[in-house]
Amino acid sequence: MLVIATGVYTITGELAAVIYTELVQTFVLIGGAVTLTVVGLSELGGIRALQQGVPESFFHMFKPISDPNFPWTGIVFGAPILGIWYWCTDQYIVQRVLSAKGLSHAQSGTIFAGFLKILPVFILVMPGIIARALYPGIAGDEAYPTLVTRLLPMGLKGIVIASLLAALMSSLAACFNSSSTLFTIDIYKKLRPEAGERRLVNVGRIATGVLVVLGILWVPFIRFISSQIYVYLQSVQAYISPPIAAVFLFAVFWPRANGKGAIAALFTGLFFGALRLITELIHSQNPIGFAPLAALAEINFLHFAVFLFILCSAVLILVSRATAEPEMAKLRGLTYRHTERTAPTGTDISSRRFNIVFSIVLFSTVVVLWIIFF
Repeated sequence: MLVIATGVYTITGELAAVIYTELVQTFVLIGGAVTLTVVGLSELGGIRALQQGVPESFFHMFKPISDPNFPWTGIVFGAPILGIWYWCTDQYIVQRVLSAKGLSHAQSGTIFAGFLKILPVFILVMPGIIARALYPGIAGDEAYPTLVTRLLPMGLKGIVIASLLAALMSSLAACFNSSSTLFTIDIYKKLRPEAGERRLVNVGRIATGVLVVLGILWVPFIRFISSQIYVYLQSVQAYISPPIAAVFLFAVFWPRANGKGAIAALFTGLFFGALRLITELIHSQNPIGFAPLAALAEINFLHFAVFLFILCSAVLILVSRATAEPEMAKLRGLTYRHTERTAPTGTDISSRRFNIVFSIVLFSTVVVLWIIFF
């Protein structure tokens, strides 16, 4: 029902509806999550009681290498690959940056999003730990709904449930709108360059409808990868992000990279990412007897991301070196070395200083949190 409802307003309202809806849902989500965290801590007796009620390891982000989901090696070397893919190339972010009024607005919005990204540690992860302290036998995905149904009074319960639905619908809307835009502009318009704006809009709406149907059909397969939604999401991202991150980084910082190398790297990533996903689905139901495929299915998804990133980077370098060097004229404005930098005006200088200061504050905040939860 949520997928269908989100698809309807995404189709009818397009990007403007998605952005304004997300803006409102942000306040609802944060307000509901903060309320649940405060009520949960109050019921438990405060932070001290929380620390005493769960294992000490719950407050440490760096887990042993043997940890099945988040080993420290995966966090240090694998998670940044997913981060580069999401923050620098994913259409979720790129489309919203391109919708900004100007460069300074886009930069400020991205920095602000970085601060918002810190909040889940306290308003999403913390309630899960609180639930574990209050109800020791609880499973991961049951934590949040259990807190909502057992702790909150009727009025607050409705607000928090609305915030959870808002978060889900926000993610779905972003996915539908971004994916339909990619299909319409990067595929359909290339095949039908004469298509007018009205035709492209209608094609985008049809693409969104198809995505809604595919999304519903995929839901039953989620449990085969992980019983926990968050782990499932990170797993799937680890299969698709390494080749895109590799192509982005080399394209921006290495002018010798060319289109053939990029395509070869992307297809390499597509093959091995799909192979990992298929073998994992099969292995979860019926263990694979062929040792190499079984090992591929069992390797930690963050470790797999590191392996795939290195492989795709090697393919990109080798193919680029073996083929013609790109023309310098085509690189102008696209790579870091070939970007023209104009002298900033008074307003630009002020905005740049503002963004630099808050970037430093954001970076420092993240470092402090890593130290605290080492």
